[in-house]
Order: sequence, then structure tokens, then C-alpha cells
Amino acid sequence: MRGLGSGGRVKWRSMSNDDDGQLMLRYARGDMRAFETLYQRHKTALYRYLVRQARNPETANDLFQEAWSKIIVARERFEPRAQFRTFLFRIAHNCFIDHCRRASVRNETNGGEDGWETMLPGSEQDRPDTRAEEAQLTAQYRAAIATLPAEQRDAFLLYESGLSLEEVGAVTAVSPETAKSRLRYAVAKLRVSLAPAKESYSSGAGVIQEPGV
Repeated sequence: MRGLGSGGRVKWRSMSNDDDGQLMLRYARGDMRAFETLYQRHKTALYRYLVRQARNPETANDLFQEAWSKIIVARERFEPRAQFRTFLFRIAHNCFIDHCRRASVRNETNGGEDGWETMLPGSEQDRPDTRAEEAQLTAQYRAAIATLPAEQRDAFLLYESGLSLEEVGAVTAVSPETAKSRLRYAVAKLRVSLAPAKESYSSGAGVIQEPGV
């Protein structure tokens, strides 16, 4: 036998550059390291999307766990021709819609996004007045997103999470053109809502992410 008998070292191939679809297929065959790579790769964007949708860290945590649980259950049904990211966000999106139906409300709010904001990188300037301004701007940003119609908020938050217009359309079951239209309306409304805040606190550009469409 070669390798082990000759004192050779077993080398584990890194999965950091592997395609998501291939990782999912490996996971379906029982490779837990493949699942861990997928989880580490997408967990931050997914949680950010859910916490901004639910505006409640506890609800977002529940939906986050539910989405990944459904990924685990559906692993053998995954088709490699589908984008894993689209697959993941569609499941998360449907989990949120089901939650809203169960709660009979589309705009649940209880305590804001404080659970998420504490995970974001801190400001380079840590002066108390700067931190207060950042907190005010962030609150205005959250409030502006909350006022968007549900379809426009979906499109904006999915796009902000890194999905393409085609992926946003696939997740929300509309055409890319419809997704683009919803996104444009959302961005236009946010620009109007946040214009005073941007003028008074220009360094907030790092918080206000307006996609270019």
C-alpha cells in the first residue's frame, strides 16, 4: 500500500474554492465538511437578510435555524443546475412568508435589529458623538426600509445581500425585469427618505448601501 505505509502525510483538499453546487452534492453523499463550508460561506448574508426582514433578532434566529434545517432535509433533492445561493435564499424567503402568515402580520417589529448591529464592524471613529450619530443614522435607515412595500423591501434586501437581479427574481418568483422595477422603486424611496440624514452625516455612506441599477 502506498502513502500511509511509507510515512506519507494524508492531505485534506481545501474546499474553499469549490463550487457551491458541488459542495451540496458532496454533502448529499454524507460529507459534513462540505456542509460546514457552505454554512460558513453564506451564514452572514443569510442572517443579515432575515434580521432586516423580521426586525426582531429572536425571530431572525428562529428563521435562520429553520432555513438551514430545511436545507439539510432537502439536500438529496438539490439539483446542481440551480444556484445554491438562490436555493438557500428562496427557502429563507419562504420561511419568512410562512412566519408572517402564522403571525397574521407582514411587518412584525419588536426591539429593532440590535442583535445584528452588534455584529457589524465598528466605526473607525469611536468618539461618543460619532457613535450617537451612527446610531441615529442606522435607526433612520431601518425605519426607511420598514416603510417600503413588502415586495420592494424583499427586492432591496435580497439585492443588498449580494444576489443578482436574476436571483432576486427566482427567489421571489417574478421576472428579472419585475425584480429590477421593484428595486428601482425601493432605491428611489430610500434616497428620498434618507437624503436629510446623508446631508447631515456624510460618513454614513458605509451604512446606506444603495445598489446601482
